[in-house]
Amino acid sequence: MDQSAPQEPNDSTLGEIGLQQFAPYLMNRIMGRYNDTLREDLRRQGLSVPQARALAVLSVIDRVTVNDLSVYTVIEQSTLSRTLDALEAQGLVRRETSRKDSRIKHVIMTDDGRAQFALAWPPMKQAFDAMFDNIDEAEYADFVATLQKVLTNIRKHQI
Repeated sequence: MDQSAPQEPNDSTLGEIGLQQFAPYLMNRIMGRYNDTLREDLRRQGLSVPQARALAVLSVIDRVTVNDLSVYTVIEQSTLSRTLDALEAQGLVRRETSRKDSRIKHVIMTDDGRAQFALAWPPMKQAFDAMFDNIDEAEYADFVATLQKVLTNIRKHQI
């Protein structure tokens, strides 16, 4: 007779949980597939996935600090800096030094950037719609609510 204590959920191994039940694995696969789906359309438009991600955030939250943009886009500062250099060279964004603190830079999307994002959005929306095919509004709302709780649990930044 086995007298060992039952395993607590935190004691489970990845093998016991299984990849198909391990949410971080599933989230990585989903986002990898989403990005792969967009990559060719964006490349034809002269954009990388990180560049499109930056434009997407700026289309909703304009005049954001570089630090906050890094958080919103989930792009490391060094990669974001190169991404913004390329977008600025294309005339899609501009960076301005804060009037209050010269150490802070704000990123602003230009009219050309808005036009470029308007071209990038349809394939992004199409890939989004395909991801949630056969998922009704209530399921989607529950899914987003769960993701927001997870984000709150792991959040390092206020945004």
